[in-house]
Amino acid sequence: MSTDRSTRSEARERLLGTAGELFYGEGIRAVGVDRLVSEARVTRATFYRHFPSKEDLVLAYLRGADEQVRDGVRAAAGSTATAGDALRAIAASIDDDLARPGFRGCAFLRAVAEFPDPADPVHQAVVAHRTWFVGALEEMFTSVYRDEGPGARPGRAARHFLMLRDGAMSAAAIDATDDIGDTFRRGVEGLITVVHSPGTRPHLPS
Repeated sequence: MSTDRSTRSEARERLLGTAGELFYGEGIRAVGVDRLVSEARVTRATFYRHFPSKEDLVLAYLRGADEQVRDGVRAAAGSTATAGDALRAIAASIDDDLARPGFRGCAFLRAVAEFPDPADPVHQAVVAHRTWFVGALEEMFTSVYRDEGPGARPGRAARHFLMLRDGAMSAAAIDATDDIGDTFRRGVEGLITVVHSPGTRPHLPS
């Protein structure tokens, strides 16, 4: 790789790293291009060479966050013997994230709150991520419920997992309690051990 290309790549990574910290910590709309340029130590010309608009940078930031989640799901699936254990591993990873210093909630939920218009590309990027995530979970729950007959509802369980995750992340960003992660993981365990089927309500373990 040429020195020029290496320099341009480093500048792009600095911009993405800076954007990730500021967008997540302070909000996307609160951070302008001038702030990004200053803190990433690049020129405006360099910024616009890599990202024609701030929206392009926001979408790149969300793609990076999406890839991190995908990597985590792939790692969980590849390192466990069963789909149930993969779901537990994903829940454990989320639990770890809840306790991370500086945790302020789900990056995607924070982003969509700032871009509520369904036609906005940022909103659509969040929806696409969540659609993929639910689909990945549904595949795992399909395996977990494979012997439970046609009445099982793995799609419902996947959506329930996402709701538990959303709630845990929101609570961890607001509430000063230390049992949120444990409550979340017990909820996920309930989804794994109690089959979702029409007319039934899972009873979580005590």
